[in-house]
Amino acid sequence: MDLDALRTVIAVADSGQFQEAAVELSVTQQAVSKRVAALEAELGVRLFTRRARGAVLTIDGQAFLPHARTVLAAAERAAESVRPGRRALRVDVIGRRAAPGELLHDFHRANPDLELDVVALPVEAAAVDAVRDGVIDATFRAPMTRLPDGLASTRVLNDPLDLLTGPAHHLAAASSVRLEELAGQRIWLPGVVDGTEWAAYYAELGVEFGLHIDRTGPNFGFEHILDMVAESATLCTFVGHRTRVAWTMRHDLRRVPVTDPVPVYPHTVVWRTDNPHPGLAALIAHLGSVPAAVPGTWVPGWARR
Repeated sequence: MDLDALRTVIAVADSGQFQEAAVELSVTQQAVSKRVAALEAELGVRLFTRRARGAVLTIDGQAFLPHARTVLAAAERAAESVRPGRRALRVDVIGRRAAPGELLHDFHRANPDLELDVVALPVEAAAVDAVRDGVIDATFRAPMTRLPDGLASTRVLNDPLDLLTGPAHHLAAASSVRLEELAGQRIWLPGVVDGTEWAAYYAELGVEFGLHIDRTGPNFGFEHILDMVAESATLCTFVGHRTRVAWTMRHDLRRVPVTDPVPVYPHTVVWRTDNPHPGLAALIAHLGSVPAAVPGTWVPGWARR
């Protein structure tokens, strides 16, 4: 059913005049008559009786009018729910514990009245496609390939990696550890999925510095990793410096900065250039940008551009 025809019927019923309805709708009187006639033909009933003084609803018209108002109101609510600036800003953060979640939390604290819809999509390709297709407004990623036309990106954080160990590990008491010293250590990272930017990052880091990054074992969640690392004298793991990690007293974990060079994860925000959502502009402005290459740090080759 044509929504313009419903608007026209409502306007005629409210004003009682085809001419007044035409003025209200900014169309010609002829257009009003055609819309009403087309709807009457579709319904198989007369909605108005035309008289010299105007138009009067028939019995069928009186029955139809409240339903027409309900349908039009529902359509307008549906459009309003997705209209930029009226719906929530949808942002993908990879993982809510990781640095992007913290960056988005900072943004929310600075803009408490802006509604956010936070999602965590599994892989970069799906997230970039979701931005391109308008399913989400932005994603925090580390793009490994050229972005599709119409998308833009900026580096917003180079997040250093920390080494996380249990109290019995021989590096637990270190104030820092050089990256080359980690060669031969069992760095346990279960759950890193092939084809993701995380997998590519750790693969290149391992090859370049001779690291033993162990991805084996079932991934029962981050708390399980903390349990295993806390109880082991040989296991350790990497964690982003801005990743929120909370552990109990029994864990007694140690967070050791990695240096010379500092391996950093290149968090980049990606968005669609023609997205008019005002919250997106506010987010990009809030995040700012950082250099792609910083002396004394390491990022994978595909992130040095």
